Amino acid sequence: MEPPIDPAALSTRLAFAAQIAAEAGRRVLALRASGRWTDAAVLGDVGDQAADGYLQGALLGRYPDDGILSEETADSPERRSKRLVWIVDPLDGTKEYRSGRLDWAVHVGLCLDGRPVLGAVALPAVARVLVGTCAPGTAQAQVLGTEGDAPRNLAGQSPVGGPLRMMVSRSHTPDWIHAFGRALGATTLVPCGSVGFKVAQLLFGAADVYVHKQGLKEWDTCAPEAIARAAGWRVCRIDGSDQHYNQADPRNDEIVVCRPHLFERVMAALRESAPA
Repeated sequence: MEPPIDPAALSTRLAFAAQIAAEAGRRVLALRASGRWTDAAVLGDVGDQAADGYLQGALLGRYPDDGILSEETADSPERRSKRLVWIVDPLDGTKEYRSGRLDWAVHVGLCLDGRPVLGAVALPAVARVLVGTCAPGTAQAQVLGTEGDAPRNLAGQSPVGGPLRMMVSRSHTPDWIHAFGRALGATTLVPCGSVGFKVAQLLFGAADVYVHKQGLKEWDTCAPEAIARAAGWRVCRIDGSDQHYNQADPRNDEIVVCRPHLFERVMAALRESAPA
């Protein structure tokens, strides 16, 4: 059996992930604020490439022996031979970024032997960075302010009373999601972009569950999953199984994130309503 990662090394990598996610976010936020690119599509491309170039350089410079999988860089099969692989989405929610919205993020995640062990999700437009480690014996999650305010522990957040609330996509909510909400008893839908921003909203207390069925890639889910697990939330696929990362095909499509006490209800509602 391969040895786990040393907790001190994991802590060092987490601090680095938070640092570079925040810096990438600051850079692309400044690009948007400059007003230099009036074409939204061009602005989105510039932001994607600027964030990716910075993150690639930072990770290769600090951890040259680790693998990297990024949405914006051509994949290499070499990463499959690595135990430690960084999985990054330089700009999660490009449509929201280029249209001047707040709900976009920068993801920096790390997996060990295909399992997420840490994540940093920067929310540049709201000046926050969520971080977490979920390797056995190391679980902790915090939200950091980029303006110098004190870190806040995300573990143990209490559910808000009242009807259940569900995070949904801002741009596309298929009919089965509405059926799932009815089966679960979630009467309030909270729309926004970016998987990372949605999971952050869950941890901030804005909703109780988020499910997605099709179209996600490993870079969409790795860092948010690590943070949600670190904060004590349940994370799985539609059938209740765990995600596996650093796969040959990075398309993983699905994610379920919910408060732990809702897990059985969520699974039952999915069995009733989710398409095969």
